[in-house]
Amino acid sequence: MNPTEVLRIVDAIHREKNIDKEIVFQGIESALVSAAKKHYGEEEDVQIHIDRESGAISGTHNGVPLTPSEISERVAAQTAKQVMIQKIREAERDALYEEYSEQKDQLVSGIIQRYDGGTAAVTLDRPGPTAEAILPRSEQIPGETHHQNERVRATVAEVRKQGSRVRIILSRTRPQLVERLFEQEIPEIGDGVIEVRAMAREPGYRTKVAVSSSDQRVDCVGACVGVRGNRIKNIVDELGGVERIDIVRWNDDMQVFIPNALQPAEVEEVILCQMLGRAIVLVREDQLSLAIGRRGQNVRLASKLCGWDIEIMTRDELDEALEKAIVGFSSLEGVSEELADRLVGEGFLTYDDLSIIEPEDLMEMGGLTREQADAIIAQAEAKAEEAEQAAAAERRRQREQKYAEEAAAADDAAPDHADQIAAEAGAEAGAESPSEVALADAPSPDANGRSADEGTPHGPIAAEHGPTGEGLSGPPPGAA
Repeated sequence: MNPTEVLRIVDAIHREKNIDKEIVFQGIESALVSAAKKHYGEEEDVQIHIDRESGAISGTHNGVPLTPSEISERVAAQTAKQVMIQKIREAERDALYEEYSEQKDQLVSGIIQRYDGGTAAVTLDRPGPTAEAILPRSEQIPGETHHQNERVRATVAEVRKQGSRVRIILSRTRPQLVERLFEQEIPEIGDGVIEVRAMAREPGYRTKVAVSSSDQRVDCVGACVGVRGNRIKNIVDELGGVERIDIVRWNDDMQVFIPNALQPAEVEEVILCQMLGRAIVLVREDQLSLAIGRRGQNVRLASKLCGWDIEIMTRDELDEALEKAIVGFSSLEGVSEELADRLVGEGFLTYDDLSIIEPEDLMEMGGLTREQADAIIAQAEAKAEEAEQAAAAERRRQREQKYAEEAAAADDAAPDHADQIAAEAGAEAGAESPSEVALADAPSPDANGRSADEGTPHGPIAAEHGPTGEGLSGPPPGAA
């Protein structure tokens, strides 16, 4: 093999396949060794080396040097080619795996080549050979649709080797997508002046982003929104145009940050329960639904953003909960009124809360022994289970009541439906006179000139209420 040709092949593979030259050299050497062992035997010691500078090939067989002519004569060219192709494919796969493993959670873009069964096959933008990734339905924003030849942006969610190929999974539902879009659209974030401190997202519905500024002259919230909202609008458009983004100001003090996270609701007071990691937030009655949000979305996202379990209450609800908790805890054997007050002061408001307290903490708060603390916790667990069973029974009763009310409403609507049908039938027969209708519906006389129903119990009932008489004393039509 011509040394110059070897160097040319290595350089071409390096540029076209984006594979390191050393890996290509090692692949060719392995291919030549494998091909030589086909000639000498698999147990023989064969060494092949390629000079990285000149491309000259040298080798040994059981320690005896081989001349270039011997290597050329005794190495099967076809075998060497097959092994070299395999090694290059493995190197290409490893290079692709390393490239996109380093880009995990980073933003990539590409063109959708196929869209089948809700899963999109995306050809990624990259120099050199193409790489294909998939965007599963589960990683797409709810409600969005894609089509062939559409350009799409997403983050790399997962990269794994699968046989001779690399499987790249993309995502548009994870918070990292919003974070990368913020970095692209807002130069101050790239410059390090503004920092994204926390983020909570429910894709397709709402995202909360907490930001801070290292320069007091820069308004972090205003810079993210942009002039007339143009910066945030570009991000929302990329997310499908329906996802709402709330930008809030970060603060290390949770007494300040939690009200920021619950915006646009107005907060009266925040009570932090350090032992439980819970924040009791007091709001006015007219702010209660706004603080909780639709289906609890606002408080749920705020909890994720702050890392605290947030419970929204009015002041009256808190007073009622405190009173119930003190009475309930005091009823437990071994719990004094003083200990009940301390527990409530730490934010324990239910038996369920008390059942998860660490025995050591309870021992310290009440000056108890380990046995006494364990006994109190066991009582709380039993009470919590009873309360859960009672709540489940109440939910079941409410469901049954709802079903009964719906069934009763359906029964009440059935006679009205029957009357409507009768009225429509009468309208269709509008050209006929009442006497014609009566004659048409009257039973035929028998040989004695009497009606077949005349003198029978069903005669008058059928004439007015139908052939069975159910309209007189039975249930209304359609009744269960």
